[in-house]
Amino acid sequence: MRRSIAGFVLTSAIVLTANGCRSPNTALYKSPAEAGINARDVIDVVAQKEAEELNPSDQLAKTAERIRLQRQQKLEESAKDRGDAAATRPDRHVLCLSGGGSFGAYSAGVLVGWSERGDRPVFDVVTGVSTGGLIAPCAFLGPQYDPQIQKFYTSVRNRDIYRLRRWYGLFDESFADTTPLRKLVEAFLSPQVVTEIAAAHHSGRRLYIGTTEEEGKQFIVWDLGAMAVRGQPKDRELMVQVLLGSAAAPGIFPSSKIEVTIDGVSHVERHVDGGVSQALFYRPPYTPPEKRSDSAANDLASTKVYAIIAGKIYADPEVIRPWSLAQAGKNISTIIYAQSRGDLQRLYTLCLLTGMDYFVSAIPAEYPAPTSSSEFDPVTMTGMFEEGKRVVKSDEPWRTLPPGAGRGETVLERMGTSLSYQPRGPALAIHGPKGVKIPPFTAPVSDRGALPAGPLDLPLK
Repeated sequence: MRRSIAGFVLTSAIVLTANGCRSPNTALYKSPAEAGINARDVIDVVAQKEAEELNPSDQLAKTAERIRLQRQQKLEESAKDRGDAAATRPDRHVLCLSGGGSFGAYSAGVLVGWSERGDRPVFDVVTGVSTGGLIAPCAFLGPQYDPQIQKFYTSVRNRDIYRLRRWYGLFDESFADTTPLRKLVEAFLSPQVVTEIAAAHHSGRRLYIGTTEEEGKQFIVWDLGAMAVRGQPKDRELMVQVLLGSAAAPGIFPSSKIEVTIDGVSHVERHVDGGVSQALFYRPPYTPPEKRSDSAANDLASTKVYAIIAGKIYADPEVIRPWSLAQAGKNISTIIYAQSRGDLQRLYTLCLLTGMDYFVSAIPAEYPAPTSSSEFDPVTMTGMFEEGKRVVKSDEPWRTLPPGAGRGETVLERMGTSLSYQPRGPALAIHGPKGVKIPPFTAPVSDRGALPAGPLDLPLK
């Protein structure tokens, strides 16, 4: 729950201690965004052509997929020759849920639509961070909990999640009080739900939540099923603390104070948003020791990995006010998007090496998503929820390419500043200051630079 809210904190904090942060806008010309132009579509034709020829991402993706299939076939053949249990093991399924605040409405829509489509599997592993951590227990327990995630992500408002503490939050740990969210988590995580999680854990399934230990700056993976199996009141409270910690945007929401003992000595750790460290994470299905083969890859060959991104893979452009702190906040958001793509690329590489199947769902590039993931507005969230349902029920519900291999996703290269407008993706209105929408730029076909077919025209699958 963290993307644009980080910018709010930075701006608010320094506005009190510095004046004159805004620079006069002395530019003689509009920026591309102010003219409705997406930077993705601004091309140095000669430089881009050479870059595409030297690094043909479409061919790389096809080669990688061929290698993955070959490796999977060899692993299966090897397992059959040795008589490994892996040779006859049915498909197993891992679900990875990313962070993204109110954009979790899209993830919830994908899960509900998947259930309605009729082929949603029972997940052997579910992992989640931030808003994905809040969805994860429902996804883990199955479609019978779809009504809960639908209600949460289509009806809650800011006041149901947090209460801002105004400016005096600058001098305390956080800007917001998350007592409302704690009440919602405690109400959901009833003794009955804990018992169901424990039963699933006993059957070999696993539920993991990621947090960031704030002072140590380390990503921590918590096994909620193992906590549920113990079944003690303090373990249920620990589960609540972990879920709240995973969704605690640093500086905005208070950290979860979790008491630990180190060699018998008590200490208190502070856990915050898992998305600070990783946008999403993977854990393999559990295999009992007596059924493990001599190669972990053999045990993973029949695994399908699904990643649901609460947001887009590439952020939409927007006009940034000429204030130093506004720029700092928006660039933090850019870093988070880049981190998400890096985590997806690592997951793709892991699947490539082990023969696992890789599937991703994210808000489509053509969907007019909001810029803020910290605003919980039922109308906006319902729109994203319905989009998630629509996508998963479509003819192409999943993307199988890593970031960077889709249409308009190749890195932009330039030799100079004489550029051409070449549409490489959907035309959307660009977000301007104070909610203004700038119509997308369009140019006559005769004015567009000519680019070769190939990677620029790749489908998004």
